[in-house]
Amino acid sequence: MRKLKILAVGIAAAAALAGSAAPASADPGETVTTTLRQAVADLPVADEDRAGYERTKFKHWIDADHDGCNTRAEVLLEEAVAPPTVGAGCSISGGQWHSYYDDADQTVARSLDIDHMVPLAEAWDSGASAWTAAERQAYANDLDDERALVAVTARENRQKADQDPAEWLPSSPGARCRYVTEWTVVKTRWGLTVDDVEAEALRELAAGCPDEELTVVLAR
Repeated sequence: MRKLKILAVGIAAAAALAGSAAPASADPGETVTTTLRQAVADLPVADEDRAGYERTKFKHWIDADHDGCNTRAEVLLEEAVAPPTVGAGCSISGGQWHSYYDDADQTVARSLDIDHMVPLAEAWDSGASAWTAAERQAYANDLDDERALVAVTARENRQKADQDPAEWLPSSPGARCRYVTEWTVVKTRWGLTVDDVEAEALRELAAGCPDEELTVVLAR
C-alpha cells in the first residue's frame, strides 16, 4: 500500500532533526527521518550522463500483484477523490481526480498521465544507468511510496517531459513546495544524484518552503 506520508512539524522539531539524514551506510529497506532542507543538502552531487538511455530500459506499466490492474490503473484507483467504476480488464470509467500540478479536477481517466516524479531519463542520468533491469522496473512501477508516481493532467506532464526543477515547475504556484519535497524524497529513496544546477535550484526552492519532517524508506 502506498501509505508513506510527509509529516509537517514545527520549527523546533525540524531543527532537532536537521542532522538525522540518511547515513552513507544506510541499507535498502531502512527508514530514514530527516527534514526537507537537510535532505536536499544530503543529495550527492555529480555530473549527469544520458549515454545509452532508452525508455524501454525501464519496463512499465506492469501488473505486479496479478490482480488485472497495471501500475497506471493502480495509481488512478489510489488517487481518485471520487471512486471510478472498474470494469472488465480493469477498465476505468467515471470517478474524479485532482491534478495538483495545475490545481485542476479531472473526471476522465484518459485526461490524466501517471507522472514519474523523477522522470525515467532523469533517473538514468542520475544513477539508474548502473542499475539492473529488475531495479529499473521496480523504479518505474514504484507503488510503495505514494510520492513516486502521481496522476496529473496530461498537458502538465508533457510540458514537464524529462526536465528537473531547475528547468520546470508545476504551473500552480501552490504546488511547488510539495513538488520539490516529493522530488527530493524520490531522489533520496532511490539513491539518485543531482547535478550542480539542480542542487542549487532545490536549495533555493526549499529555502522558501516549510522545513517539513520527511520519512523515507530507502529502496536502494
